[in-house]
Amino acid sequence: MKKIIPLLAFCLLYLSCKKDKKSALDQKNNPVEKAIQQDTINNFLAEQETRSFKSRKPSDLVPDGYEIQYDAEGDLNRDGLSDIALVIRKKEDTLAGRKIMILLKNTDKTFRLHKISDTVLPDEYNEAGYKMYDPEDISIEKGELSINLYNAGPNGNQFSRFKYLNGDLILTYIETYNMGAGSHSALYYEPMNGKLILETVNTMKEEMPSESKTFHLKKERYLFDKTSPEDIIQKVYGSVNDE
Repeated sequence: MKKIIPLLAFCLLYLSCKKDKKSALDQKNNPVEKAIQQDTINNFLAEQETRSFKSRKPSDLVPDGYEIQYDAEGDLNRDGLSDIALVIRKKEDTLAGRKIMILLKNTDKTFRLHKISDTVLPDEYNEAGYKMYDPEDISIEKGELSINLYNAGPNGNQFSRFKYLNGDLILTYIETYNMGAGSHSALYYEPMNGKLILETVNTMKEEMPSESKTFHLKKERYLFDKTSPEDIIQKVYGSVNDE
């Protein structure tokens, strides 16, 4: 009996080490795909060396099962090198949520995966299978990532802007425009300044009078990888209604 207990302990230790070794090997073979599947990519990047997510071809950093829908190129972090933003979606499920990958360029002309957000973009299609916004585009100009969504229907237009500030990609601006029955409305919001402007045009009257109100809200710092512009818009409207 005394010999069996040490032997059992040794077997358990061996199996545990083998499992950890296999897990580490799987992650080494395809770290991007594994991290995305677990929805822990940004925590993973904070803990690991980013050289594991480096390639000369941006498409090499796109995980299996995904395809590039849109891309934009420009110097996003203002280091003189041209970076890339990719909108990716699942090949076999276009109704699934999309992600935006931020690839920063290294001095050796490779790209490193820096951030991924699965909340910045809204769903591409609604439950009935119709596109929520059309057209859509992303761009990088003068150190700013712009996400522009257009819709002539009830969803209206939604424009979001992000900039690198002290190493973090931060939401700096949201703009919306909606055309409804009897009125048109616009929202202009600067989260870091807490400034909100709401404009309304009364289309029921011949002269179409407009009204503009400015609000000063709590200053907010929204990170790219944790931000949903749609949720923020609902939040600021709620703040105004509570005043």
